[in-house]
Amino acid sequence: MRTFDYDSFASAPVPNEIRMYLSLIADFKKKPKFIYLQKPDTLEKLTQNARCLSAGASNRIEGISTDDKRMEGLLSGKVSPRSAVEKEIRGYHFCLDQIALNYQNIPVTPYSILQIHGYLYQYLPGSRGGFISASDKPSTAIAEVENSALILSPSDMDAQEAVESLCASFNLAMRNNPANPLLLILQFVLDFICIQPFAEGNGRMSRLLLLLLLYRSDYMVGRYISLETMIEKTKISYFNSLQASSKFWVEGANDPWEFIGYMLGIILASYREFENRFL
Repeated sequence: MRTFDYDSFASAPVPNEIRMYLSLIADFKKKPKFIYLQKPDTLEKLTQNARCLSAGASNRIEGISTDDKRMEGLLSGKVSPRSAVEKEIRGYHFCLDQIALNYQNIPVTPYSILQIHGYLYQYLPGSRGGFISASDKPSTAIAEVENSALILSPSDMDAQEAVESLCASFNLAMRNNPANPLLLILQFVLDFICIQPFAEGNGRMSRLLLLLLLYRSDYMVGRYISLETMIEKTKISYFNSLQASSKFWVEGANDPWEFIGYMLGIILASYREFENRFL
């Protein structure tokens, strides 16, 4: 059965390409914040735009979309959702708001994950929002994909037990190895996707949890630049990296670096885009 040892992962050798990404991202993160705070109107516009773009992009990655005019009305609150699809889009936007406002007070626990999943489906009465999948889930997990299936290795681990172990190991490693949290964050996201704890919504939940964990470690770029849009634009590479890094995951013999490298590239590109908005 798969186990999680984030302390060992934190001390494992890091490929040179990954080190390069980490160094470049650290350079952006260290830049004085007052440079950007001098333009509060620009920050506010970026924040609002990023949230709307993220809600649309993260759902489209999973084949959930509506026309542009309806999308604009939904996310501005001018129209009410009239279909299950639109209710899911509105739910994602609500999750983004809650994470942006409360990330410092949202711990990395199974309860918090269930709560966010419940928010995602709050406009769909009778859904399984906020509930872990039953232990008799299919032996092969299929991640949400628009036109194809990302096949993950079958796991005999109970989903509830897996999420509890995942959160405990991650939190312990974050306390013991706080110097460079990005690798731990991206490993957490990869493991969450491979667990597939929910009957639906796992892909969108992984991206919401990514934002939460980044914010909690003061990587705030996703607040101003839509990471989900960056992923949507390169989603073939996104799913290819997931497929490569999930191979032999159940046995604990998978290679996480392709997915981690892809995601670090997304984060770095977002920082560059953010800086370009202030040139």
